[in-house]
Amino acid sequence: MTILFDVILPVFIVIGFGYLVAWRKMFTEVAVDGLMRFAQNFAVPVLLFTNVARLDLSKDMNLGMWVAFYAGAFLSYFIGWGVARSYLKRSPEDAVAIGFCCLFSNSLLLGIPIMERAYGHEALAGNVAIIAIHSPLLYTFGITMMEVTRARGQSLRVGQIAMRALSGVLHTPLILGILSGAVMNLLLSAGLVMPEGFWAAADMMARAALPAALFGLGGVLYRYRPEGDSTAIALCCICSLVIHPVTTYGLGLMFKLPTEAMRSAVITASMAPGVNAYLFAAIYNSAKRVAASTVLVSTALSMLTIWFWISVLP
Repeated sequence: MTILFDVILPVFIVIGFGYLVAWRKMFTEVAVDGLMRFAQNFAVPVLLFTNVARLDLSKDMNLGMWVAFYAGAFLSYFIGWGVARSYLKRSPEDAVAIGFCCLFSNSLLLGIPIMERAYGHEALAGNVAIIAIHSPLLYTFGITMMEVTRARGQSLRVGQIAMRALSGVLHTPLILGILSGAVMNLLLSAGLVMPEGFWAAADMMARAALPAALFGLGGVLYRYRPEGDSTAIALCCICSLVIHPVTTYGLGLMFKLPTEAMRSAVITASMAPGVNAYLFAAIYNSAKRVAASTVLVSTALSMLTIWFWISVLP
């Protein structure tokens, strides 16, 4: 019970506060959009930049952790995609969007604050290592799958599809933050010394990222009312909150991951789909209602699943 009140609840109180003020019309939709634009386009990319730039690549990169996490993610995608296509009889585009909901964990806006409160700031290295390839890999995969699906019958070449996917990924601010951090990491390793004022400014911006994003997330979630498509929503919740972390945990035991790596992989895998899952569906105008409702329902349910995994993990 202590875990619930001391670790998980503070994060969801901030989200709930944003939800409350949006519900009571104390914070307009325009204000919510502006706050989320600040968080996702500027503050969060700076947060990723600072963390990736300071990442100890020789110490924090664990291949087994990556395999455990991403094997669970892709298994969740293909289960969601397959069931949506064959059992629910959704369109090919809808099936990809539903699969993306099952695939994409809210590794940053929920995963980082939960991990930090549960195990301390020094435990975030594994999370950052996962996040470093999370958006580039999963966005590239999701965009490629959707473009391949939509290209059937259009006689598009593989190169054209690949360029569409690459262009979509490289125009994402989060990806730019990660890539910039990776370049800075290499420069620092080569002997570059940046002035303290630079890091102080970057840290100030980074500290604003999570509170602003969590508060804004609450305002965004207010718009997403669960409506219909209950079977598809349940499918996404099961894949993201059960299949993904269980698979990751099982593979982590098989690989005998160190405690820190196991925590980062499983906690990140247990996160609900983020708003990015809805944004992906909105971009392609596919399964938007399923994605929006899944984000809301799974975020609420994740309070219990996160509690369970923090209790189970060493």
